[in-house]
Amino acid sequence: MTKIIFMGTPDFSVPVLKRIIDEGYDVIAVVTQPDRPVGRKKVLTPPPVKVEAEKQGIPVYQPERIREKEELEKIIALNADLVVTAAFGQILPNELLDAPKYGCINVHASLLPELRGGAPIHYSILQGKEKTGITIMYMAEKLDAGDILTQAEVTIEEEDNVGTLHDKLSKIGSDLLAETLPKLINEELQAIKQDEAKASFAPNIKRSQEKIDWSKSGEDIYNHVRGLNPWPVAYTTLDGSILKIWQVKKLEDGKQALPGTVLDVQNDGFIVSTGNETAILVTELQPSGKKKMPAKDYLRGAGSFIKAGMKLGEQNEAN
Repeated sequence: MTKIIFMGTPDFSVPVLKRIIDEGYDVIAVVTQPDRPVGRKKVLTPPPVKVEAEKQGIPVYQPERIREKEELEKIIALNADLVVTAAFGQILPNELLDAPKYGCINVHASLLPELRGGAPIHYSILQGKEKTGITIMYMAEKLDAGDILTQAEVTIEEEDNVGTLHDKLSKIGSDLLAETLPKLINEELQAIKQDEAKASFAPNIKRSQEKIDWSKSGEDIYNHVRGLNPWPVAYTTLDGSILKIWQVKKLEDGKQALPGTVLDVQNDGFIVSTGNETAILVTELQPSGKKKMPAKDYLRGAGSFIKAGMKLGEQNEAN
């Protein structure tokens, strides 16, 4: 039976691990990131992959840096036939890439060479793409630059956000891996080099990228909001406080007003002027220190002070 080491960390990786197990491969170890403090109370929390591995009775390794000699030697000594990674979060060194009989392969959530990096799902929506996909590839000691084994294309629907697209890609990635593994082991695949000239990048999202730039068009802001939903969530400021924006609707027409100006308050939300004389309707939001809620509920309660002519995005971010 083919002996596999699986490396992954977040929710995206869990269906991939479960599918490898379901297909009957011998997963001899799982390598994942160390437990991290989570939330306001900084509760030490295991990665989702660790939780699943322990449920399945698979030994777990959690090196802070897999390149450390002692950690690397431990993993190589397991003598796996194949290493499969999915959103692991660390680049593997050559000593490990060269060790397994069938090599080290990765399940990446984009159509490489587009969107190399740690946030391909976010950027596919932020950039307004109509399609993305899954790539199964050999790993290389350069970020997401290895030769491609197989790919599957996925349409990004107008209503998709990061959460829905994440779930689609995780499922399709699991299916594609299940199809790829036997062909790889039987040497039925011809790997294809990536075209470096077509490479683009999707680095992890920075806090500064979460803030809404109201001077952008309504279309761009619509993509910005859904491209950060459900994490880390877009925000603006209102009356000195952070106001997270969870959902907006595009409107056909705006009117001349400074971007970020509240144009109208309606029963289902409030209309905000955006760049290029466009506008959006804010329909779901989260005031500082509160849970997310429909904008109509906010406007009937704590947000009843919002009136046409108020400006979003100008105040300090102390709260």
